[in-house]
Amino acid sequence: MNRTDRLLAIVLELQAKKQVRAEDLAATFEVSKRTIYRDVLALAESGVPVVAIPGQGYSLVEGYFLPPLTFNADEAIMLLLGSDFVGQNFDAQYRAAAQSANHKIIAVLPDQLRQEVEYLQSSIRFFAVNAPSSPETLQLLRRAIIQRRTVRFRYYARQGDGNASEVSLRDADPYAIVFFSGVWMLAAYCHLRKDRRHFRLDRMEEVSLLDKTFKRPSTFQIRRGNQDDRSITVRALFDHDTARRAKESPSFYQVAAEDRADGVLITLMVRHESDVLNWLLGWGSHVRVLEPESLRQMVIREAQGILEKHS
Repeated sequence: MNRTDRLLAIVLELQAKKQVRAEDLAATFEVSKRTIYRDVLALAESGVPVVAIPGQGYSLVEGYFLPPLTFNADEAIMLLLGSDFVGQNFDAQYRAAAQSANHKIIAVLPDQLRQEVEYLQSSIRFFAVNAPSSPETLQLLRRAIIQRRTVRFRYYARQGDGNASEVSLRDADPYAIVFFSGVWMLAAYCHLRKDRRHFRLDRMEEVSLLDKTFKRPSTFQIRRGNQDDRSITVRALFDHDTARRAKESPSFYQVAAEDRADGVLITLMVRHESDVLNWLLGWGSHVRVLEPESLRQMVIREAQGILEKHS
């Protein structure tokens, strides 16, 4: 990275964060602290209002923004593809915002670059596999997250062998909305369980906002599943004919896959055996549950029930 690019990148870092230490900037751009000192001085001399606070780092004067940025083809196409994805997977309000952003990005591109970007855009596409079944719920939860308001809803949780449902009224502090493996999930603090929980939006009904507000913990982060509360180990052996497809279509709960002489051994970590019951049944006779025994018996009962219904 040349110095001009680094100076611009430093301003972007300062814009994105309230305060940044010189040593952090040095580590980010792989230069010495002395180089960062010189760069910040150069920015100040060029009119960028950088404030240095001893012991805390650098920050920009509040209200300072860079003039409109220019994009190269790769940057523009990534922004456009992202807006396409948002337009397909969010509610009408965000879909309109995505379309507006799309038009603005294209409008600022030079003619030659615009033609290149439009060509790429027509050659790369995301298609939504599972748009939200209830866009009103998604919009309401987004509002609750922004306003930091507790929500109340009726929740249908799987129970027992996974076929029965337990219906309960929940109050929850919504922390984040996650779209994972074709399913919308709400990460929230559940007042009923006195702990953090993940709720599927398609199992939530009668969602409403309460007047009660909350403060999201500063330690909260969106991660790909929390395995801390998964105490049950499931091992299933897939035969050779299905091994490749099993690897291509992993379960949300999968943690390992091991090739063996008799097939591929899939290891999963779950909270309840029923979490993976339907996924395993979907593979029919091509999979054999090795453990736990309780899940083996669940599969046997389901198979017997299927046989009875089709006899």
